[in-house]
Amino acid sequence: MIVGYARTSTTDQKAGLEAQLRDLRAAGCEDIYQEEVSSVDTVNREKLAEVMRFVRKDDVLVVSKLDRLARSVSHLNDLVKEIEGKGASLRILDMSIDTATPNGRLMLNLLGSIAQFEREIMLERQREGIAKAKADGKYKGRKPTARAQSSEVLKLVKVEGMAAADVAARLRISRASVYRILSDAATPG
Repeated sequence: MIVGYARTSTTDQKAGLEAQLRDLRAAGCEDIYQEEVSSVDTVNREKLAEVMRFVRKDDVLVVSKLDRLARSVSHLNDLVKEIEGKGASLRILDMSIDTATPNGRLMLNLLGSIAQFEREIMLERQREGIAKAKADGKYKGRKPTARAQSSEVLKLVKVEGMAAADVAARLRISRASVYRILSDAATPG
């Protein structure tokens, strides 16, 4: 069976997800697992875990791009080992790589290493840019989204009597943020 896996990092990336699904269908995927979650969030990548449990002997797991599947070379190696341990193979469409062949396995390892190297260089440049912007007084960090909703949090808790967890879910902020806002409001000053 040919099984597909598609992932985007955020729910805002609809076009990217649609393109992946289109490519996976064109590759003949009979079943496609999809999710919208960051690659570094290994705990919540439920569909990846599900597809890894599903894949069995002679199946082919297909992804449109390498970065949609693995977060690092070691993670990629773990996934490939698990896939091959089940007698299945991995196909990466944009690189024309198929781990069912020796050349495919070689190319996967080479390109995986290069991709990780590029990501590390990009992150290093990003850190340098942020440090320079901070030194120049131009970097303020991200806007505090939860505190911008302080009045709504206070209204929901104090006027409507909502529980902190319910307020957090409704406003799409963390419970810790709700408690921080309540604590700030209770502290004179």
